[in-house]
Amino acid sequence: YQRRVMGVSRVLLTSCCSLHVLPMSVMFWKQSMQNMRLQWSAARRFSSVSAPINVGIIGAGRIGLVHAETLAFRTPNARPVIIADASEASAAKAAAAFNIPQWSSDYRSVLTNPAVQAVWICSPVGTHAAFIEEAAAHGKHVFCEKPMGRNIPEIEAAVAAVKAAGTKLMVGFNRRFDSNYRRVRTAIETGEIGEAHVFHITSRDPSPPPIEYVKSSGGIFIDMAIHDFDMARFLMGCECESIYAQGACRVDPRIAAAGDIDTAVLSLKFTNGAIGSIDLSRKAVYGYDQRVEVFGSKGAVATGNEHPNQAWISTESNIRRDLPLNFFMDRYIEAYRRETIEFVNAIQTGGVPSTSGMDSRQALVMALTAKESLRRGQPVTIAEMEEMIAEEKRTSKRAVTAAAAAAVVNA
Repeated sequence: YQRRVMGVSRVLLTSCCSLHVLPMSVMFWKQSMQNMRLQWSAARRFSSVSAPINVGIIGAGRIGLVHAETLAFRTPNARPVIIADASEASAAKAAAAFNIPQWSSDYRSVLTNPAVQAVWICSPVGTHAAFIEEAAAHGKHVFCEKPMGRNIPEIEAAVAAVKAAGTKLMVGFNRRFDSNYRRVRTAIETGEIGEAHVFHITSRDPSPPPIEYVKSSGGIFIDMAIHDFDMARFLMGCECESIYAQGACRVDPRIAAAGDIDTAVLSLKFTNGAIGSIDLSRKAVYGYDQRVEVFGSKGAVATGNEHPNQAWISTESNIRRDLPLNFFMDRYIEAYRRETIEFVNAIQTGGVPSTSGMDSRQALVMALTAKESLRRGQPVTIAEMEEMIAEEKRTSKRAVTAAAAAAVVNA
């Protein structure tokens, strides 16, 4: 991978020189090449001191393949040694593609493998929390794709299991590692745009997922908007206070039949006084639409979509450019690499991952609040949702106590 990137850089530099591009452009490419050499040199020095982390991957679906490629080819100090999937054919195909020596149709093969130090959980959402607990019981560090679970008790149980085992947990909120969003966060943190007053997040997929996936996804707020809820917390640097959700099914009637929506607008208020909105759609015909704008007391900061190139076509009738990158595998490939490197380094150095199980919990609380708001047709506060969660826990505890008492009587 390094040789390919460096080779492209040399070709571009040669082209700039041969076309007599301004010296500043040549200086830019020279500096870029030097920075890249330094980064790879540092990564190699680190890897030479610390042996690569042996990784096991659970899940060889779409996101599992993204992580497998990142671990195999883009992370110098990680080494995938086994991949498992319910479909043995999928596991075998992924193993062959990414030079992974072992594969299996049983996820337990990953957890019980003595060579595995860290587990990447990329399986269906309903398995996440249970797999985290099992991995922790086997003494494995865990990277888990979002969301950690579909209810708060199972997330809290998974977090407690990791804490008891003394292992590390990181949740895959990869957008925090995107350079564009990090720049927006920096502009807010440093006061560059003053106090944040208003924010807007646009999140539109190029096409809806298969209907079978929708049925088991937990709904648009848990499956899709979970990233945007986390991004809102990340940018604002504080907690959400209330959410008002409006939604409809405007893309595919089968999604409505499955009990979900595919289009939504959310209004949010944060504890720092900032207000904002998130708009969601399962289908943007022009590609993956991911934008953020924050307006503050001293200015504003915004980031747009990523495109496959920087070319603009100008004619007598219009000015246009190519469509944005089509989906998250292309748009966030560098963010996936950065989050992976951070977690692997945290394991090797004893550091603390920047995205935690509690971040996942808070994002899910926001998703559940949005669902409740949509059901009621009115704003719902986070405090109300926390009380609903607490009451559900109390009810569950009473039911368990009653069942235990009945068992004693029947005995």
